[in-house]
Amino acid sequence: MIEKPQNILQVKNLSKSFAGVKALENINFNLKKGEVHALMGENGAGKSTFMKILMGLLSSDSGEIIFEGNELKNTDVSKMLQSGISMIHQEILMIPELTIAQNIFLGREKNFWLKEKEINQKTQELLKIIGISIKPTTKVKNLSIAEMQMIEIAKAISNNAKVIIMDEPTSALSDKEVSTLFKIIKDLKEKGVAIIYISHKMDEIYEISERITVLRDGKYIATKNTTELDKNALIALMVGREIENLFSETNFIKGDKILEVKNLSKKGKFENINFEIHAGEVLGIAGLMGAGRTEIARAIFGLDEFDSGEIALKGEKLNIKSPKEAIKNGIGYVSEDRKALGFIPEMSVKQNISLSNLSNFSKNWFVLKKNENISTSKMASDLKVKASNLNQKVINLSGGNQQKVVIAKVLLANPAVVILDEPTRGIDIGAKFEIYKLINQLTEKGIAVMMISSELPEILGMSDRILVLSKGKQTAILSKKEATQEKIMQYAVN
Repeated sequence: MIEKPQNILQVKNLSKSFAGVKALENINFNLKKGEVHALMGENGAGKSTFMKILMGLLSSDSGEIIFEGNELKNTDVSKMLQSGISMIHQEILMIPELTIAQNIFLGREKNFWLKEKEINQKTQELLKIIGISIKPTTKVKNLSIAEMQMIEIAKAISNNAKVIIMDEPTSALSDKEVSTLFKIIKDLKEKGVAIIYISHKMDEIYEISERITVLRDGKYIATKNTTELDKNALIALMVGREIENLFSETNFIKGDKILEVKNLSKKGKFENINFEIHAGEVLGIAGLMGAGRTEIARAIFGLDEFDSGEIALKGEKLNIKSPKEAIKNGIGYVSEDRKALGFIPEMSVKQNISLSNLSNFSKNWFVLKKNENISTSKMASDLKVKASNLNQKVINLSGGNQQKVVIAKVLLANPAVVILDEPTRGIDIGAKFEIYKLINQLTEKGIAVMMISSELPEILGMSDRILVLSKGKQTAILSKKEATQEKIMQYAVN
């Protein structure tokens, strides 16, 4: 007789309020040894607050946390790590000037010192486990975002954790790195390590998890076996309503040519890129990480120089040297890294929306507040930005609403072309649905959209045509009818 897995972690009636507002209300959750348990919910559902309490970053108002049969009380991060609970954060938490080894073993010094030789050797072993060929003495500032994410995974493994919380662990990883991560997860499971897995990527959830718990508006909704819950049912639990068609059908009628790119090249990044985008069209840009997708977008927007080629808008050749010139010429850009490049966290919704268009609201170096209020209020309303008011700081909004603020800022300049780089990265299914509707509204107005995405269902669902890149080279332009996931991947690895 096979012994059933035991609960390693139990949470009973956990509640937490901030300034009288309930962030969590009577949450119940249990985690078995050696299982991957997905935690799902829209942004604002309470997942982050729940995880912070489990990691000792926040204290609960009421409820119990029972770990290996013992109730944990008066916990902090150090106690949780010592108990065997570790977390891979969505936001990279590393010190750039320290080495990989120093970052992994930070906080585990003996007599205030780290034994460099010892930690370098241990780090080398960890890097081998996660399949990365980098020297342990490499400074973190010299790593890519994907490499940093893998180092965070190595750090969690180094703690000999019994429970690992993974918060959007694949958001910056390539398909190959995701496969490596899933292999690591499989190995951890076989060793009895339990994993709480948070992701907005549904395909991952169905591939990697045994059970799914759903939170909504700070409340526990349900726990189901993954195999008994299809995607539509899961979405309905998360958003409280059914979303039958995530990608609505659109009938694209080819309009005037808006943007044309000819033989665009930048040494070591991309070579001889040729495409055009018409009014009311979504051109999807697909390819593996490092294919040159973002680099092409940055060159068009004037963030980076290119070596040769031409960019024309409505038939007129452009010589854009800066984002300011791009905006002036009718090109808008929403970066893949919205927190670093999309908005200023401590500024308000209103200030962020108007930031790139202050000249329209200024006279003699003074901002005309009334005009700014009218324009930003209308834009926030049109995009359904959920905020207490326009003066609320953007850092306090959900990821989906932060993305809407970034898009609102771009649209306020009335662009003819909008470049969207990973427009739904890190946002929940409900917010994705809103972004997709917004993209359709843009095309209905005749705006040309260039959309870069790592999610093939998104590329296939939203694009009228798809440009595929591989290692900086253009390998195909596919129509909506002929494009499939298999065909895109075939060209992406060409």
